[in-house]
Amino acid sequence: MHDVEARVLDALDAAETVNLLAETVRVPSVTGTDAESDLQHRFARLLTEAGMDVDVWKLDLADLTARPGFPGTEAPRSEGYGVVAVTPGGEGMPALALQGHVDVVPTGDLAKWAGSDPFAARISGGVLHGRGACDMKAGLVANLAVARAIAQAGVKLARPLAVHCVISEEDGGLGAFATLDRGHTAEAAVITEPTSGAVITANAGALTFRLEIAGQAAHGATRYEGVNAIEVFWPVFEAIRRLEAARNRDVPELFAGNAMPYPIEVGTVRAGDWASTVPDLLVAEGRLGVRLDEDPADARAAFEEAVAGVAHPWLRDNPPVVTWPGGQFASGRLPAGHRLLEEVGRAVADVTGTRPAQAAAPYGSDLRLYTAAGIPTLHYGPGDVRFAHAPREQVSLTELHDVTRALALLAVRRCAAY
Repeated sequence: MHDVEARVLDALDAAETVNLLAETVRVPSVTGTDAESDLQHRFARLLTEAGMDVDVWKLDLADLTARPGFPGTEAPRSEGYGVVAVTPGGEGMPALALQGHVDVVPTGDLAKWAGSDPFAARISGGVLHGRGACDMKAGLVANLAVARAIAQAGVKLARPLAVHCVISEEDGGLGAFATLDRGHTAEAAVITEPTSGAVITANAGALTFRLEIAGQAAHGATRYEGVNAIEVFWPVFEAIRRLEAARNRDVPELFAGNAMPYPIEVGTVRAGDWASTVPDLLVAEGRLGVRLDEDPADARAAFEEAVAGVAHPWLRDNPPVVTWPGGQFASGRLPAGHRLLEEVGRAVADVTGTRPAQAAAPYGSDLRLYTAAGIPTLHYGPGDVRFAHAPREQVSLTELHDVTRALALLAVRRCAAY
């Protein structure tokens, strides 16, 4: 490492980074809530204090919803804000953007959190616990820590570094969509989602579906006069499972070790309105995995064909109704051979002594929006995605520090610091 790199690494304050992560986790920034907006404004202030030029804007939700490529949303919202910070000076577009989302998913059953507050940011044994700890506030804080260290080290960048803070990633990617629509771009981007030490260069997609299965109401005492929508749904569910198996037979090598990179899951089922009435409607919602490089329209068509092909006498005359509300995540990948992969790998190896593995992820993310906009993008960030969206959500503080140091080296090298 040359002197500039060492100065930036020395300027990273591990204790300060942990404190900031704890403070950030304590903000209950569930997608679509006021706290999500509060955290955006907090990061805008922190990035300004780090000496960056910050663009904060209120999203025009009606306009964005009407634009081509709108990625969909699932959580109700009345407002949203974008935050993009760029280091002053330098020439041309940012050589690197570090991106993270401030929103988190709901906590679920509080009793499953072992009696602790999901937003308490409890630290035990070198691990910070809490909703959003790994997905993805640790990555968000790492991005800010890099920007702070560069400023505190007095380092100048020949080409700008950008930090993108976005909302609504969990339910579709509205924040990233709005950021790109506003004209913010970069030569390359790293999204600091949790990657367990690997570098994620491709994402599968995920499409939210809604199924309506009709039945025929009758009194529960004469149920033979009706058609139970729950019973009719069962062969449809079995057809979905067969489709899932077929779509996961041959998978790319990037998914090595993942037996099911394209899962199809039914997440909610609602039926009936009275205990002694045969239910005449079942509504099921779920997510359909999109294969790498697959057109989402083809994925939708495959699902609709599988559901329509169920051999059931009632369904022949009362076919299931399939619609596609909510988040619509296409797949995406870093262009083959792009030097960003080597640059990230070298920075990680210089910090940890080990070259990171390359892999693909079975979930959708903002990566597909950035790559579709012509910005080569990959994931590298602290945390294990298996802890995300779960009551055991946590992040290793050692991993947080290693990732932050690697990102700092990447930023200094890519932006030609002096």
